[in-house]
Amino acid sequence: MKLNQLIAGVLLLALLLVANVHVKAQTVNNDPATITGTGSTANFGRVLDAQVGSMRFVGKVVMEGGRLPWDLIPVVVICDGKTSYNTVADKKGEFDIEATPRESEAVGSKRDPQHVDPSQLVGCKVSAILEGFQSTSVTIMNGSIMDDPDVGTITLRKDARATGSIVSDTTLSAPQDAQKEFEEARAAKADRHFDRERSHLQSAVTIDPQFAEAWYQLGKLEEKDKPQDALNAYEKAAAADPNYIPPYERIAALAAAQKRWQEVADAANHALQLNPAGTPQIWYFSAVGNFNLGHGSVAESSALTSLSLDPSHRAAPKTEQLLAVILDARKEYKGALEHLRNCLTYTPPGPESDLIKRQVAQLEKVVPQAAK
Repeated sequence: MKLNQLIAGVLLLALLLVANVHVKAQTVNNDPATITGTGSTANFGRVLDAQVGSMRFVGKVVMEGGRLPWDLIPVVVICDGKTSYNTVADKKGEFDIEATPRESEAVGSKRDPQHVDPSQLVGCKVSAILEGFQSTSVTIMNGSIMDDPDVGTITLRKDARATGSIVSDTTLSAPQDAQKEFEEARAAKADRHFDRERSHLQSAVTIDPQFAEAWYQLGKLEEKDKPQDALNAYEKAAAADPNYIPPYERIAALAAAQKRWQEVADAANHALQLNPAGTPQIWYFSAVGNFNLGHGSVAESSALTSLSLDPSHRAAPKTEQLLAVILDARKEYKGALEHLRNCLTYTPPGPESDLIKRQVAQLEKVVPQAAK
């Protein structure tokens, strides 16, 4: 049995968590001494047992000595050394941590067993992940549901020891006119004036052909309608600054869409050389490329790493489906079935979930005891 159609036409679409009922802040409690236990042992869980709705925490990310990058910034919650929740900070640096609503709130949907309850996040550390930068962390406090949900501010500082970075050195070395065009493009993007954004970015790379970040943003702008132009822009960004990480993920994505698997693996591997910790997306593309090249063990390891970094299934939502494909190829049908069933707990209704249901039905015929 083959499930390879699950990975055709790869798209990295972040899954949005639906917030149902938020807790309004009225008082502030920032005393760490109020925490009793962490993770699943936190006493805050008793308070939330009677709560109707979901618990929400908020915070902010800032960059020391500079502006935040254009792209969204990953934010993770670490409990007992393990990533338990992940989200992103928006262009203003603001982020939400929204616990999974109770089953009764999500009519017709199942609870994702990998998602955590609010009490499991209390006492855990929140930090940002940005290649080439070190992040401070804040702790989710355990007070009462009337406390201010603001967990605080996370600061990113340039890591002088890092090999690769999400910020290119070519930005600082670009001529002043090119930097001005780049900032004009950023302002146009914020106002959703995409033609103006394109015009300013094209001017920036005309003034300075080695402006890696301008090439990268131009590629993102062209990716939907002109994928080949986008790929050319990403390749120019990578050539201008080989230590600039962002282009490699987009090169991998475009190569995957065209089933150029060696290029997918090469782009992912280069990104991992610059940043060995990787991101869920990079590890996902490493898994995609290596699986299609026949490197099953490497693909499985990469997929498991991606899944461990993305418990909220936001960054690389197709990873678990891919892991099911990998296991199916090895005839480990029971494991593949478990992963596909779990996919249904967080995949929204639509063609994708319908496909997964069909694959589940097929596997249940192969593993009848698992269907009971």
